[in-house]
Amino acid sequence: MAKEVNTRLVNQELVKGPVDKAMDVLEALVQPGGPHRLGDIARRTGLTKPTVHRHLRTMAEHGFAEPSEGGSYRAGPRLLGLAAAALNDGGVLQLIRPALADLRQRTGHLAFYAVRHAGDAVYLEQSEPAREYRMGTQPGHASPLHACGVGLAMLSALPPEESAAVIQAPHLQALTSQTLTEPAALRTLLAASALRGYALDDEYDELDVRSVAAPVLDAEGRVLGALGISGPTFTLDDDNVEALGAMVRAAARTVSAGLGRRTLPLGPASSPFEGERP
Repeated sequence: MAKEVNTRLVNQELVKGPVDKAMDVLEALVQPGGPHRLGDIARRTGLTKPTVHRHLRTMAEHGFAEPSEGGSYRAGPRLLGLAAAALNDGGVLQLIRPALADLRQRTGHLAFYAVRHAGDAVYLEQSEPAREYRMGTQPGHASPLHACGVGLAMLSALPPEESAAVIQAPHLQALTSQTLTEPAALRTLLAASALRGYALDDEYDELDVRSVAAPVLDAEGRVLGALGISGPTFTLDDDNVEALGAMVRAAARTVSAGLGRRTLPLGPASSPFEGERP
């Protein structure tokens, strides 16, 4: 009798269509730490090695993947070109980049910009100081909205029904022992963030690391993303969070004004959570 091979993986694959599988492979391909071995991509995606190999071969033929040493693959030149074109399209990053560079220079901390994708904050751009230590976030990295500074900043500026759908989702992930996962605690945190115009991530995403972030809005007041800074808790401490938060808030509002958003006072913003009970 023939032995069944990878029965569980095959059954999982039957649920997904070809495009879904290709997107999974592409997402795994661009994760930090590449080039990635075929087996690692298979484990990350839950697909069988033959399926992953078939998609990688097709991507390589079209320039979206590139074979590397030892049977590994990295992002190909066509994919990198498309990504660069997409990031330079429109005016948002043209305003974000100098704002991040200015924040990094003035604060000495890593400065970054992220956008929302479903329940995650996806980091797109950063300006990193020359230091001996490195933060865990890199462009392409994603963190749950409720567990990072940029995510909390975006949630604080979303319409209440949209933010409620995120923070009331069942089984919110705790990335550290400090991550808030209870809806009542998150509502209180978002209300405070909206009132002061910036959000504080107090070791929610990574232990011993804090971040301060503020939302970037378009001309109609819709949330486009959030920019922020992060650093070790011993440098981003209780004594300077307020001053750094004001700087991040001002930078975000400058970018928003450049996108046509009416300039707001530099004091606390009104909270969409006012009147709500935690």
